[in-house]
Amino acid sequence: MKKWATRILQGLLAVALVVGLSGFIYVRAEVSAFDKSMERVYEVPVPTIALSKDPAVIERGKHLTHSVMPCAIDDCHGGNFAGGKTAAMGPLATLTAPNITSAALGAAYTDGEIARLLRHGIKKDGRSLRFMPAQDSNWLPDSDIVAIVSYLRTMPPVAAPNGPCEIGTLGKVLDQRGQVPLDVARHIDHDHVELGPPPAPTADYGRFLGRLCTGCHGEHLSGGPIPGAPSSLPIPLNLTPHETGLKGWTYDDFAKLLDTGNRKNGQKLKPFMPLSAFKNYDDTERHALFAYLQTLPPTPFGNR
Repeated sequence: MKKWATRILQGLLAVALVVGLSGFIYVRAEVSAFDKSMERVYEVPVPTIALSKDPAVIERGKHLTHSVMPCAIDDCHGGNFAGGKTAAMGPLATLTAPNITSAALGAAYTDGEIARLLRHGIKKDGRSLRFMPAQDSNWLPDSDIVAIVSYLRTMPPVAAPNGPCEIGTLGKVLDQRGQVPLDVARHIDHDHVELGPPPAPTADYGRFLGRLCTGCHGEHLSGGPIPGAPSSLPIPLNLTPHETGLKGWTYDDFAKLLDTGNRKNGQKLKPFMPLSAFKNYDDTERHALFAYLQTLPPTPFGNR
């Protein structure tokens, strides 16, 4: 009886060893693939753009960076674009958006290089950005790209150091598995970038705005824990018209959420939600996003 039990134990240990070794090899291969991809130099030409001094164009750039592309929130580049708060996401990553004023990266990049970064997620040296979700906002038309760059060039220089930005082993593995896009340029089809339609209060335009929600709420926008995120990170909610999400919501309910951060049931949204940007959405963007969310299949919470 003892020999039988010993043999079973030895067998289980052998299986555990094989599984552990296989897991180690798999993780090492995924990390290597991530690191190799981040060293890739993309042959995407730098466009030529002409900055505008038209106040209406600059105002459009200001609106976009404070709403649709929430660059100016504290969790991104900050209100003065000199760098945001550091997000410690456990084994996934430690992320800090850098200083992009003319006292830092803003001086290193040409106007065309900024435009390429926004459209393709490619840095000055031709390599991929880390984490900045260009793949979700690169649908903006050329006129909006020009407006954003024109507005950024009006911002005063701010001398401030950049915080840490490191991708952990888990983050690299999840990126390679397509669960958390951190190697940004790899997730963009550089030959076929789909541009959005002109702004309109329609579900068609809202579909593009909704892409900016997928990084947190998942591909299907039904929420659930972000893969690999620490337990301290708030869990994104369900945005589909399911009973666990926005079923029964009116546009007024949605607008109140954007303005106050209060859900229909009185629940206050966590600070992780970029409300400082969403409250800056104009009427067209609000109606478009709500119209799109109402077209989604009702999906139970957590199916991301």
